[in-house]
Amino acid sequence: MTEAAVVRFDVEDGVGVVTIDYPPVNALGPGVVEGIVEAIDAAQSNPAVKALVLIGAGRSFIAGADIRRFGKPRPPMARRTYDALDGSSKPIVAAIHGFALGGGLENAMACHYRIAVPSAKVGLPEVLIGILPGGGGTQRLPRLIGPKAAMEMIVSGRHVPAPEALKLGIVDALVDGKDLRKEAIAFAKSIADKRPLRRVRDLTDRLAEAKADPGMFEAMRKSIARKARNQKAPFNCIAAVEAACSQPFDEGIATERSLFNELENADEAKALRYAFFAEREVARIPGLSKDVTPPVLKTAAVLGAGTMGGGIAMSFADAGFPVKLLDASAEIVERGLARIRDNYATSVKRGSLAQAEMDRRMARIEPVATYEDIAEVDVVIEAVFERMDVKKEVFAKLDAVMKPGALMLTNTSALDIDEIAAVTKRPEAVVGAHFFVPANVMRLLEVVEGAKTAPATMAAAMKLGRDIGKISAWAGNTDGFAANRSRITFTQEQGWMVEEGALPEQIDKVMVDFGYPVGPFAVNDMSGLDVSYQTRKRRAAADPTYRGLPIPDRLVEMGRKGQKTGAGWYRYDKGDRTPHVDPETHRIIKEVAAERGIQQRAFTEQEILHRLLFSSVNEVCKIIEEGKALRASDIDTMWLNGFGFPRYRGGLMFWADSIGAREIYNQVAAWHQRYGGRWQPSALLRQIAETGGQLRDAKAPQMG
Repeated sequence: MTEAAVVRFDVEDGVGVVTIDYPPVNALGPGVVEGIVEAIDAAQSNPAVKALVLIGAGRSFIAGADIRRFGKPRPPMARRTYDALDGSSKPIVAAIHGFALGGGLENAMACHYRIAVPSAKVGLPEVLIGILPGGGGTQRLPRLIGPKAAMEMIVSGRHVPAPEALKLGIVDALVDGKDLRKEAIAFAKSIADKRPLRRVRDLTDRLAEAKADPGMFEAMRKSIARKARNQKAPFNCIAAVEAACSQPFDEGIATERSLFNELENADEAKALRYAFFAEREVARIPGLSKDVTPPVLKTAAVLGAGTMGGGIAMSFADAGFPVKLLDASAEIVERGLARIRDNYATSVKRGSLAQAEMDRRMARIEPVATYEDIAEVDVVIEAVFERMDVKKEVFAKLDAVMKPGALMLTNTSALDIDEIAAVTKRPEAVVGAHFFVPANVMRLLEVVEGAKTAPATMAAAMKLGRDIGKISAWAGNTDGFAANRSRITFTQEQGWMVEEGALPEQIDKVMVDFGYPVGPFAVNDMSGLDVSYQTRKRRAAADPTYRGLPIPDRLVEMGRKGQKTGAGWYRYDKGDRTPHVDPETHRIIKEVAAERGIQQRAFTEQEILHRLLFSSVNEVCKIIEEGKALRASDIDTMWLNGFGFPRYRGGLMFWADSIGAREIYNQVAAWHQRYGGRWQPSALLRQIAETGGQLRDAKAPQMG
């Protein structure tokens, strides 16, 4: 047997058991495919084998292909696993636990039967890395569950829980999983003599749905048109499923392969693969010793029951953590709980959350009245108003009551972590935990290291973020940290371009066309213009040379704070969150520009796009130079998961490489001459431009 270490074959009671043992998740890496094919062949020639089981060792069945192999030359295979499984003269049972994703589910569907434990999940998520299922997934899944359900699964890339997979018809039975191998062997023996063999490729009943509803494919294309704009993979997925309904199986497989080949080396797939690996690299903090043992965090408290605090509490409850919720009064806490309850109820109404699960999550959130009530938790997250005096007062009180060893996290988007930690007698236990709004939805958690933060505290905070379903990203202690500081220049330029003559709706259109779900001015209205107003006032007080944004300041001072007041950059009708272009905003813009003596002019779409994004590219280079972010890819992860940057573009710095560091540097230098110091080119940007390097590869000095 080739690569016996990754695929084992043995015979038990007349059943051949093919075990994949390729840690950590049994991806279809080197030797696995060959090992499966050889095991199937060995079973065919062994008269003692009446049926087979395909099973995974460790924590998963097969979690998918080895993504590192996509986009690279691959040696041709004499036979693919799907063909060997499908062509077996003896029935094969796939025994699924953990994950059967991508190639994992495709291999399972090439088997004759599938059983699963209730906790297993299956799916074809290839679209999330810019490709489509290339191992027959688009041809076999419609034959099992019908083309409409198959399209929904493939185009969304979602993971389907085993009980739902049973209802859909993906799996044939659920087993308790106490001894999956034993249960699979028993199932295999029960179907060993059934003939003819039930090959998925031969099933055609469910394909008749396409004849009954021939418009389903066009309807699916229209339904994803806005969300999938500028992308090809979702539409190729639909075309492949359509081929399953209109072509014989082997022709459909050839169509699937052709559509796959169109995608594998396209810019979209390269960007999405980059994003996939960037989100895994972000967890690595160089210099953080593997010998550091972080404290175990089992219980939590959130101080602040507003929108942010409530969202953080939901994140803990969603992940199974008991969490206490505290604020200045019982009334405020009750309002916070009511908001949380309403959020969950909306999910129940949509069908994305069961009522019983809502009840379990609500039960994990305990309202409390005093600081003493949270004294014994392992970690407290402060989420009060974004003012230094308020946060200092809170941390002094926390320091007085929290048990020894408790972690104290501050949810701030910009304030100095060291100044907050200094009011405590345990600054080593204080760390920044910058959640993004809404905290229960947004995946990014920026973990900010203070000057005295202990390595164990950093390690624990990073792990805590992952434990509650976030992508934890390290940042140094600087105004705005890494994420918001890299975004501040974007926000400033959008404001200053409006002063110069660009309209909010024009800028929003450019960014939506680029791929953002919503334009930046509409986002400002959602979050509230008064939030950034306070930050600008703080910066202006600290820096007499600070140039503010007088137009949004004027809007706030007129009571136009965004959606919550019915007007901000846009106008909102009562009960409606749709932004409407407002002539009053245009009047205010012209009024402020005239007061400041600014001559307004027309802008091209390219100038708008480049001025916004180049300003942030330059700032990211400065942040990395200063060691306040570790890698350019970390910033890309932050923009993807915190700011809605279009994922199929990879991230800010990955996208910037499509323009080129030299061209960006030349434009930044030109704008430096025109606009002054704020466009001072970063030394790192200049260095990368001169050496012909890649911006995405930039690393902080401490990275070596």
